[in-house]
Amino acid sequence: MKNIPMLVMTLALASCTGTPVKQAIAPSKPVTVPVPLPPPAESEPLSTDLQTRKQQFIAETAKKYGIPESEISVTLSKAVYRQSIVNAMARPAESTRTWAQYRPIFLTDGRIRQGRTYYADNRVSIEDVATKSGVPSEMILAIMGVETGWGGNMGSHNVLDALYTLAFHYPIINGKPNPARSAFFTDELGQLFALVREEGFDIHALKGSYAGAMGLGQFMPSSYRRYAVDGDADGRRDLFGSKKDAFASIANYFNGFGWQSGKPVFVRAVAAPGAAPYKPENWEAKFTLAELAARGYAPVRPVQNLPSTLLTLEGAQGTEHWIGFKNFWVITRYNRSPMYAMAVWQLSQEIAQQSYGAPEDSFTSAQAPAK
Repeated sequence: MKNIPMLVMTLALASCTGTPVKQAIAPSKPVTVPVPLPPPAESEPLSTDLQTRKQQFIAETAKKYGIPESEISVTLSKAVYRQSIVNAMARPAESTRTWAQYRPIFLTDGRIRQGRTYYADNRVSIEDVATKSGVPSEMILAIMGVETGWGGNMGSHNVLDALYTLAFHYPIINGKPNPARSAFFTDELGQLFALVREEGFDIHALKGSYAGAMGLGQFMPSSYRRYAVDGDADGRRDLFGSKKDAFASIANYFNGFGWQSGKPVFVRAVAAPGAAPYKPENWEAKFTLAELAARGYAPVRPVQNLPSTLLTLEGAQGTEHWIGFKNFWVITRYNRSPMYAMAVWQLSQEIAQQSYGAPEDSFTSAQAPAK
């Protein structure tokens, strides 16, 4: 799916002016002021099989989606390799930060207040979607909050360039290539060609994240094609400009992966003295509470006896244990990072002003009057 928001740091140069004490003596020869050179163009790495891979992509995409090869070829020739995208993909926040560092990016007092205001301003539309879909309003809003700040940052990267770069030049990380990720982005590039024909988009005008995700909810092309819905009944699936389409599409995405209406996402857990650290092989909720208890981990309050899993995070106040349920796994279908899922869930609870047992009591500090 989904990529996560980037933090941008701007460095400003300030100059000081004033009246000189003494007039400087003019130089005897003209002084040549060097003109700064523009930054070098990003050079696309070449390989012996690059053209072969491109031709294979063109042929397969044309056959799969019924698009003329000449049309794909011309469009692909205008795609630009972006080294900055390769760099960004090589260092996602989830891989380089602990939970103590990751959480404050998304759960700030300002973001929580903004989410509550956005909820109040769009209450009728969002609750209509929640009622029909069974996906809570606050969960839909939290996805939008984490992904784009409710539309404040939907991405500035050219989607064609991003997917082209990652399809043909996915970074080698720690000396290891990743053919599966290359194949994923190659498929998404093909899906982009299909999407623009179906929705009437200008492929060169689409902007999104460095991973090629688009719109208020940051859908990849394949997710856009499969899960986007026309929530405002205007005959279009517009995830860029229609809040109703975005609300309905995010809910449809969650339901596509089996969201369980009225069921929990997480509950805090406590480790028994001497309990051995345990990390499941994936985030599928497949254990009984009794099985987790046998490993030394139990919920801190009574909870429904549902299939579950265990998540351990290093938070600002030390190690945290959480028991997650199927709805936790559903959130990870949007973004595979468990920290992403936790950030979305905790932000949703803050927006809804519901206590959830976080060790950092941001709920209290960010409390605002109910509307």
